[in-house]
Amino acid sequence: MNKQQIYTLVSAVILACSVISSGYSADMVTSISKIKLGERLFNDKHLSADGATSCATCHIPEKAFADGLRVAKGISGQLGTRNTPTLLNVNHATSLFWDGRRATLEEQAQDPFINPREQGLKDHEAIVKAVQADTGYQSAFKQVFGASSSVITLAHITQALAAFERSLIAVDAPYDDYVRTHDTHVISESARRGMELFQGRARCVSCHLMEAPVATFTDNQFHSLGIGYRKIEPRLAEITTHLANNRSQPLDHQIISDAEISELGRFAVTLNPRDIAKFRTPSLRNVALTAPYMHDGSIATLEEAVDIEVYYRGIELNRPLILTPQERTDLVTFLQALTSPYVLKKQAP
Repeated sequence: MNKQQIYTLVSAVILACSVISSGYSADMVTSISKIKLGERLFNDKHLSADGATSCATCHIPEKAFADGLRVAKGISGQLGTRNTPTLLNVNHATSLFWDGRRATLEEQAQDPFINPREQGLKDHEAIVKAVQADTGYQSAFKQVFGASSSVITLAHITQALAAFERSLIAVDAPYDDYVRTHDTHVISESARRGMELFQGRARCVSCHLMEAPVATFTDNQFHSLGIGYRKIEPRLAEITTHLANNRSQPLDHQIISDAEISELGRFAVTLNPRDIAKFRTPSLRNVALTAPYMHDGSIATLEEAVDIEVYYRGIELNRPLILTPQERTDLVTFLQALTSPYVLKKQAP
């Protein structure tokens, strides 16, 4: 068995375990036909108001399923307020979006279709009708769900999309090779020093977990680095009150259209003052390919992101956390070792 076959097998096992643990039967979610159907829906630009926007418009396979933009761009070039996160290894996420406002991929998949700044459809009935009327989709949904065109539902559509997204596994980085084999030729000496810093004095691992059997590099929790907070601080009482009094408007519409509400982070979901300006910890896998960084895309480079994270750790410790230029370089080199070679070559994981 060659290296690629081993990675394929390991990825399949990880996916099956995550599927079972999340309550879905393995034969349903890992069905190749369902994944292929979800991939077609993911790339279908006809399922948008302008006929030119799809899920893949923001989650571009060649860009590690991010888009390389500061904030996402939807129909008619409209800009949102948040940076597009990668979908690679999203099967490990316990909540979705930067503020965790959706618990499952099936729930998450519903929102972009009808968001005015994303795919812009009038309602969910529009996507269901479009799928029902497509002969290619009719046969595919019949094969996967046993559903005739007249009984294809939104739930069928989001299940297929979620199946495809759960298949986007990339846990074959040089770091993984090193952990598995302890071969010092797999990653550089600088990367090994960076890993020691990451796990030790730099305290990165306090949020970006490296637990067995496969390190996710996230705690799936919500933290504040203060990014963007100063922009809303003078009007914080007014902004939070406005949000609390306008719960009838869809939350995702408010977040993606209003930059001030977007900066409230997790608070927009919970209305708990402790959650103001807190955002979900992103995974660091393939992070070298997903610039710019932070929830608002305001940090251009990985080096700058490391500086901000180190500064934040110092605040937590109530003392400055000082890194030498070499240590900073070592940390960045380690983060680069979290890149899947298949993603780096712009191939599907």
